Amino acid sequence: IEYLLRKLNIGMEGYAAAVHLLLCCMQEQSECVGYMRAVELLRGHKLEAAATAHHMCPAQHVTVGVCVPRSSLGHGSSLHGKGTTSLPGFEKLTMGYNKYLRPYFGGEPVQIAMSLDIASISSISESDMDYTATISLRQRWTDPRLVFHGNKSFTLDARLVELLWVPDTYIVESKRSFLHDVTVGNRLVRLFSNGTVLYALRITTTVACNMDLSKYPMDTQTCRLQLESWGYDENDVTFTWLRGNNSVHGIEKLRLSQYTVEHYHTLVSKSQQETGSYPRLILQFELRRNVLYFILETYVPSTLLVMLSWISFWITLDSVPARTCIGVTTVLSMTTLMIGSRSSLSKTNCFIKAIDVYLGICFSFIFGALVEYAVAHYSSSHKCAAKVPEEGLANELTEEMEEVNITNILKNSITSYKQKISFTSIEISSNNVNCSDLTMKSHEKIKCVLRNKMRRIIGYFTIQNPGNVDHYSKLLFPLFFMVVNVFYWAYYLYF
Repeated sequence: IEYLLRKLNIGMEGYAAAVHLLLCCMQEQSECVGYMRAVELLRGHKLEAAATAHHMCPAQHVTVGVCVPRSSLGHGSSLHGKGTTSLPGFEKLTMGYNKYLRPYFGGEPVQIAMSLDIASISSISESDMDYTATISLRQRWTDPRLVFHGNKSFTLDARLVELLWVPDTYIVESKRSFLHDVTVGNRLVRLFSNGTVLYALRITTTVACNMDLSKYPMDTQTCRLQLESWGYDENDVTFTWLRGNNSVHGIEKLRLSQYTVEHYHTLVSKSQQETGSYPRLILQFELRRNVLYFILETYVPSTLLVMLSWISFWITLDSVPARTCIGVTTVLSMTTLMIGSRSSLSKTNCFIKAIDVYLGICFSFIFGALVEYAVAHYSSSHKCAAKVPEEGLANELTEEMEEVNITNILKNSITSYKQKISFTSIEISSNNVNCSDLTMKSHEKIKCVLRNKMRRIIGYFTIQNPGNVDHYSKLLFPLFFMVVNVFYWAYYLYF
């Protein structure tokens, strides 16, 4: 320790750092807890510190004041062999290196080439409007300060990335993200002889995706994964895809429960903000929802409920409990189905979706079948009640005719009584009042005329034969339902 202090001309303030550095190497540890302090203190004497530490502790390799195993330098490094990468050459890479300054500082921007490997898209939430994906992000750039002789590359321990300059890339619209660290931090750093640096990360992120659910569940959603520089603007760094659309791997092999990845493409863009213009890379992909699940879960049951409501048309009007039970049961079942279809989505979602339209159509037909029975039953009951006064009046007139004994009077009376019965029947059926009575006042005549016109208009909508209501409904309800289905599926599938 005293030799090292004299060799490096370090005062007592660096005594603790030097002791820590030497003990770390002699005990064959792979990481020095206080290495950052040692780097700052020994920055001006890296070669001497490394040579001294190697002489005292040959089982280790000291780099920039950091104690790491030789194996962490990768297959391309060798200490005394004839390989192209040796200890003095590697030390020259880090001599005078400042990780706080980007490559080509003050000159041309650094070109960052990126590629993605989509491992999985675990969940797509319509209620939160986001998706969760696990990706491997690879970034490549050239740092002329790290050029070394030879044509080989070596992989560094991932913890050494703290000693190098790296881009400040972040994921736009990310809600939650984390780096994987099992069994160690999932990061990779690889150096090439021409100064190219490969930096790879394994990330799981939850990204917002604005969805249009108006055609749910026959919709196609377009989501994006955007990568942008946080602090360096386009004068400092530029982003490019390594191989265009071929820079993204694994997305075409994804198998999702409710979606199918149809198309994807890459874009190069810029983000104009108040602080400047920042480079941005965009991966845009389309997700088509698999509608078969919803057909079996919602569309088929709702259609069967509509067909069940038509059974009441074949039941007689007198079977009030049977027809009422069918109508009410189908209405309640349809209501439950409508509530269940919306339970999986957010209550604050204000979209009128395609599935809501279809369930609304089915509910309308089921409710219409219940209303049809109410109209038919009311018309039948009203017609039966109207026959009672006609029959009573006819019986009364017949009794009066039997009291007349003279033949001429009888013949004349029969004729007049028949006419009276006929006119009375017409008046009863039409409920019209004779407004030409001379004894009526003018305002009473006006009221009488208006009352007769209203009764005549209402008579146009009066069902003369209630039995025909069920007969026509057997044909019209299925026909209209088929026509509506044709328009519904044609619109949502092809428009």
